[in-house]
Amino acid sequence: MLFLISFKSGTPIYLQIVEQVKAAAASGALHPGEALPSIRPLAEELRVNRNTVAKAYSELESLGVIETLPGRGCFLKENHSGLRKDARRKLLIEEVDRAIVQAHHLQVPRDELLELIHERLDVLDDKRRAHEGKKED
Repeated sequence: MLFLISFKSGTPIYLQIVEQVKAAAASGALHPGEALPSIRPLAEELRVNRNTVAKAYSELESLGVIETLPGRGCFLKENHSGLRKDARRKLLIEEVDRAIVQAHHLQVPRDELLELIHERLDVLDDKRRAHEGKKED
């Protein structure tokens, strides 16, 4: 798993790690039972204190996202299905909020933004249908 840490974002590093693990679990990039990187190597890779990574893993464990198996490491828990929906929704809300703010800055009226969203959904549906049609051939 690849972590992208921003030291300038204002978000604590341990929370960035937590959010990225939750996002990977929600998107399916991280599968139940899959091991997370060990604390020490990850801390060295990210160039952060080991305690920062340990705090992130502790937070993830308290949220029920991961489990720690002594001597083996940390693994994504099997029963995180509730998280998947919540995490996906949170990620989507963040993206929608960014688009809304961008539209506001570009002075795009609400109706025009909603029309654009519907257009893009239609384009996606057309692409999906075309792709499904190619599979059948």
